Amino acid sequence: MTFQLNCPVCLESLQGDKKHLECSNRHSYDAAKQGYWNLLLANQKRSKDPGDNAEMVQARRKFLALGHYQPLADTIAERLADLAAQQNTPRILDMGCGEGYYTHRMQQRLELTGNDYQLAGLDISKHAVKAACNQTKALTWIVASGARMPVADASLDLLTVLFSRLMPEEFSRTLKPGAELLIAYPGEDHLIELRDLIYDEVRHSGFKPESVLGEQFELVSTEPVKYSFTLPDKIQISQLLAMTPHGWRINQAARDRLAKLNSLELTLDVSLARFKRR
Repeated sequence: MTFQLNCPVCLESLQGDKKHLECSNRHSYDAAKQGYWNLLLANQKRSKDPGDNAEMVQARRKFLALGHYQPLADTIAERLADLAAQQNTPRILDMGCGEGYYTHRMQQRLELTGNDYQLAGLDISKHAVKAACNQTKALTWIVASGARMPVADASLDLLTVLFSRLMPEEFSRTLKPGAELLIAYPGEDHLIELRDLIYDEVRHSGFKPESVLGEQFELVSTEPVKYSFTLPDKIQISQLLAMTPHGWRINQAARDRLAKLNSLELTLDVSLARFKRR
């Protein structure tokens, strides 16, 4: 089922078909040739080309295709399907969807339920959303700002935010009262072996999403997803490094240490947290 979008200028409902949308104030938008909607306004850009660049998207796409994060993606999709089953045609948005790896897995799992749903992926990076269109054409893909999502007030039944910035005011605006927010964020041991190789001192963030989300959201549950996996060669090690923020921060000495490795055993440590909008 098509995801209902709103005009990013005036937030009036957009109507049309797969190629053209227009609101009652005559703001109009054409679909890109890849099939996504670019609803990112010029005044919402902090740079000429915001979000992940083409090289970062390509590196992440190649690494995720190897399957090391598949158990995590499956767990996220399973939890989402459980929550969606409690709704009648839920409207679900994956904010910060990147190249669509997790969003596509959500769609595959939702299809197994046989229930109707609306699912869209949103990211500020045009390169990421272009790559997401290659995952599947069956979803609504949007280039837009997560700080001002092109959806109506209190219109979302579920919002997923995986490894992306938390914006409680916008989450609260777009979610229905009692609707749920599913977030994923790195645990303290996430890729700890890689971090030990890169940094002289590994710092623990102590991140607690409830402290960011504030009084508008109530923590329902937290679930750890933790397992080991092995990168069997230098190519996969470099692919992982290229897709993480550690790749931007690494110095030459650490890069030389990694270059000597023929394989690397790693820990995936991610927390999944459910929140309910009060």
